[in-house]
Amino acid sequence: MREDTIGRANVEDTPELKAYYQDLEKFEAGALWTVANKIEPWQPQSASVPTLWRYNDLRAHVLRSLELVSPEKAGRRVIYLNNPGRRDVSAAVGWLYSGLQVMHAGEVASAHAHSASALRFIMEGTGAYTVVDGHKMTLGARDFVLTPNGTWHEHGVDAGGSTCIWQDGLDIPLVNALEANFFAVHPKIQQEDSGHPVDDMTKTWGNPGLRPADSKWSKGYSPMFKYEWEPTYESLSKYAAATDGSPFDGILMNYVNPITGGHVMQTIGASMQMLRPGERTKSHRHTGSYIYQVAKGSGYSIIAGKRFEWQERDIFCVPSWAWHEHGNASASEDACLFCFNDLPVIEGLGLYREEAYGDNGGYQAIAA
Repeated sequence: MREDTIGRANVEDTPELKAYYQDLEKFEAGALWTVANKIEPWQPQSASVPTLWRYNDLRAHVLRSLELVSPEKAGRRVIYLNNPGRRDVSAAVGWLYSGLQVMHAGEVASAHAHSASALRFIMEGTGAYTVVDGHKMTLGARDFVLTPNGTWHEHGVDAGGSTCIWQDGLDIPLVNALEANFFAVHPKIQQEDSGHPVDDMTKTWGNPGLRPADSKWSKGYSPMFKYEWEPTYESLSKYAAATDGSPFDGILMNYVNPITGGHVMQTIGASMQMLRPGERTKSHRHTGSYIYQVAKGSGYSIIAGKRFEWQERDIFCVPSWAWHEHGNASASEDACLFCFNDLPVIEGLGLYREEAYGDNGGYQAIAA
């Protein structure tokens, strides 16, 4: 790919050069100028495609998997979300994976550990729980739970509960790209009762502005494995009463590690944002890949010039460096968007960049 710009590769092919390239190939080598403009683009060129996965379209297919495979056979009964531009790595966007996991009441999946960081966001059902390194957490709709990399974890639904569906989010594609992924099944299949009180991590670390005096947590991820919906929504509502919010994100709050104030895990960040009735954000773009799940309400997003209408439990993605804006379709109800992203990686490597859409010109939104 040639470019007629000073500082960019612009070498014409000649018979002599072609023969030279063939000679280099014999030694598993090549001339940089033949690929430089491709591998060093002027700006990020995401292979990911803005995509909306409608829950109403997928739900029946997710439930059908209950009849077709057992958790024992499947390991995890999950329908994963496949971005058209990232099918080769089973990613929903960028280097992030997403899937919808379903479990019957009374089922328990085997305990396992892996190098990938993971999270769950509960979509429907009652009685779900997760056990992380011996700490059991009960889960309700819109609760957000962490299973950090390297931790033993298992999921289940109490016998007295109902069929549950939740979104799984992981950085499997990233860890695989780094060639650093390990997976292990617990030697006893399930973790033994550790004696910790149920929901002890949230009870210990979930008090705003307070921290246990004898705390000794030193791991790189948050000790607060579960972030409940009710206090999250309450915090958003209180913050909305104290600020006009961001013109680009509305009322946006990050889930944080209570020890550091930073991201909840080393490779995955998460947030919840509120769009007030009738609110429409301004368009901007930034590096980093984002997966959104509609936690409450309905609305729309315009991503790379295409309009996507969404409602509660729908999932959509925003690829890196794609222009995007969001709007609340209701004149009376809030809309809330849960999001997980790769910001810890982007920021940690010094690669974060953000740009507001200019006042001059515009772009045409195309209905999805």
